[in-house]
Amino acid sequence: MTPPGGTISIAGKTVSRLGFGTMRLAGRDSWGMPANRVEPMTVLLEAIRVYGITHIDTADAYGPHTVETLIRDCLPSSRFDLELLIATKVGMVRPGPNMWAPLGRPAYLRAAVEGSLRRLGVDQLDLCYLHRNDPSVPFLDQVGALAELRSEGKIAHIGLSKVGPAEIDRATEVIPVAAVQNKLSLEVQDDLGTVEHCRALGIPYVAYSPLGTGTLAKNGGAGKALRWLLDLGPHVAPMPGTSNTGHLRELVDSLTAD
Repeated sequence: MTPPGGTISIAGKTVSRLGFGTMRLAGRDSWGMPANRVEPMTVLLEAIRVYGITHIDTADAYGPHTVETLIRDCLPSSRFDLELLIATKVGMVRPGPNMWAPLGRPAYLRAAVEGSLRRLGVDQLDLCYLHRNDPSVPFLDQVGALAELRSEGKIAHIGLSKVGPAEIDRATEVIPVAAVQNKLSLEVQDDLGTVEHCRALGIPYVAYSPLGTGTLAKNGGAGKALRWLLDLGPHVAPMPGTSNTGHLRELVDSLTAD
């Protein structure tokens, strides 16, 4: 099966360039469990089995702690017979609905990775991002904490989220940066410099919120928005998300339509 948008190499795996972001699989405002666990699990399975989307992105902050569990319950067998990349993120806490705060103390990052391993039901995280740089903790201390976990075999590859070229360059002094995940869309284009920096360094760039606030998907605009990202370079991978099978079908069809 040829996935929509083609393929890309991330964290040692060849996966679909069109990824699937799982934040919306949690309850309202990405808080708690969804009212019906079957619906989000159906969307995730359809993305993988029907459309060949093999780049799955999550975070311990989604729920918090609920979406990783949904993924484990949904993919007990699928993960072994497909070249899936399940990326997660640590370093963000959720004091309440619509509340997000970075927490990058090394001891916390270690505990967060251990929690993600348990919830996902794996011995090693394929790709673990530092979800945000905590300004109260030296940046390289945060990166170093993940590097230690990588040396222990608990993380296979390390990524960075919401960073610019300067932070990427500092991190590469300590670790190989497997991917950078930042916000980018036709609606928000202020990160094009980072896109080019990643191109120069050979680092995959994962664009989250590729359809903006959802306005870009209206009136059949999803295809234009996603193709704009794909045309920025073969190292760019859009990461849309949805909790609705109909919306998922529209996203995929928008890329395969003439």
